[in-house]
Amino acid sequence: MRVRELLTPERTHYHLQGVSKKRLLDQVAELATRDNPGLSEQEVFDALFARERLGSTGIGEGIAIPHCRLASCNKPLGLLVSLAEAIDFDAVDNRPVDLVFVLLVPEDNPEQHLKTLSHLAALFNEPSFRDGLRQATSAANLFSTAVDSEAELRLAS
Repeated sequence: MRVRELLTPERTHYHLQGVSKKRLLDQVAELATRDNPGLSEQEVFDALFARERLGSTGIGEGIAIPHCRLASCNKPLGLLVSLAEAIDFDAVDNRPVDLVFVLLVPEDNPEQHLKTLSHLAALFNEPSFRDGLRQATSAANLFSTAVDSEAELRLAS
């Protein structure tokens, strides 16, 4: 799935105060449930935290893609967060994380989950995509940069 299918302006957050990985996961669980009444904040947090215990979703270059499958999730959704200050996320390259894309997907479609994760990882692997997001100056700018940059990268490939 493409970013524009996963993300909304309401689920895009600029310069959030992360403090720690656990606190950030708690915050994004709360943010994810704001416009998704079928989701439980505790269920989202527990699933994201359980996934992190299996291994960090910090993929390097200051990026983390926390993700989980949820029985109560009826469609894939994403949250994009830029952090005011980078936090330790136990990333594979040991660098602190300042950009986070949270992916929540229905429990019953693991294949799509993996394809979407692969797409997001490839997208965040592009320096121009990361740099554009880091240069954003507001949540609205962060959202449009993510959607527009993805479209440009798809045209170039």
